[in-house]
Amino acid sequence: MRWKKQLLSLTPYQPGKSIESVKKQYKLDQIVKLASNENPFGCSPKVLSALERNQPDLPIYPDGYMTNLRESVASFLNVSQEELIFGNGSDNLIQIISRALLHPGANTVMATPSFSQYKHNAVIEGAEIREIPLLDGQHDLEKMYNAIDDQTNVVWVCSPNNPTGTYVSENKLIAFLDKVSSDVLVVLDEAYYEYVFADDYYNSIELTRSYPNLIVLRTFSKIYGISSLRVGYGVANKEIVKALEPAREPFNVNSFGQVAAQAALSDQEFVQTCKEKNKQGLNQFYKFCEQHKLSYYPSQTNFILININADADKGFQFLLEKGFIVRSGKALGFPTSLRITVGTEEQNEGVLKALGEFLAEQHTAQLSGN
Repeated sequence: MRWKKQLLSLTPYQPGKSIESVKKQYKLDQIVKLASNENPFGCSPKVLSALERNQPDLPIYPDGYMTNLRESVASFLNVSQEELIFGNGSDNLIQIISRALLHPGANTVMATPSFSQYKHNAVIEGAEIREIPLLDGQHDLEKMYNAIDDQTNVVWVCSPNNPTGTYVSENKLIAFLDKVSSDVLVVLDEAYYEYVFADDYYNSIELTRSYPNLIVLRTFSKIYGISSLRVGYGVANKEIVKALEPAREPFNVNSFGQVAAQAALSDQEFVQTCKEKNKQGLNQFYKFCEQHKLSYYPSQTNFILININADADKGFQFLLEKGFIVRSGKALGFPTSLRITVGTEEQNEGVLKALGEFLAEQHTAQLSGN
């Protein structure tokens, strides 16, 4: 087989361990998964009700135009329907953008560490990748701008950023957008947008009016709690959407997902409740870190990256055997950190108790010289 040579250097995305596999391997009765930044409070009851009332006809293809969902999102955001593009999660939109704009001879600029799929898709398309290290956990927009040249087709800005949870302020983002050439697409990935509470965060939808080379990506997988149904969307001017649409496969959002996303969007009270509970949960982690003198990045998301001052894989394994699935920072570019999803108050207490035990064990080992 004459595979693309760039594929041979890639490994498939490695999802976190499943609850059932961990139960079986370690003979545990209860597992708490805090690795994939899912909503611990589930989804709105309106979603379940809508799915019961609107059972799709399984032999029939889904609505390829996403008519009802498109109308709802357009109304909610106060944009035209032609300014929207939908995907099988925002991951699919990253793939569509890469497919449409990246190729050998072109380059793409991104922060590192950031969401892995920007680089992954660029490699597949054969584009040159220009990674700019984070500065104190945040995008170094000045160096990212300096990396742009005449062959740059896409710049990725993940705000809030995964895995650090940091964000780009309004002033910094606008200053960056003012300088970027109009023929370079800037992708603003806002998967965690609904969790943000920073006062100096920007209105990205309004920015698409001022910057015709900007596209904003959002998802129903995080705070809306319907990750398993895979629905994401992008907002940009009509010309960008029109150019991207041929790269989108037909029927890429299934019927269940369309029904669920529309219902989820209608329950903003649920969204606000989850946002407040998440903020309270973050404070549990901040307090723990301060008590144990652990450094961390203040987060605008539903996860936190904590430097445990030890091998991340060891911390991951210790918590796994206690029944808590988190994410080792080693694969994320932070070899002594753990990325932990903010759970319910009880789940947070449990994982922090276990993490405290790990830290105590490490301290004892250091004292004994092991």
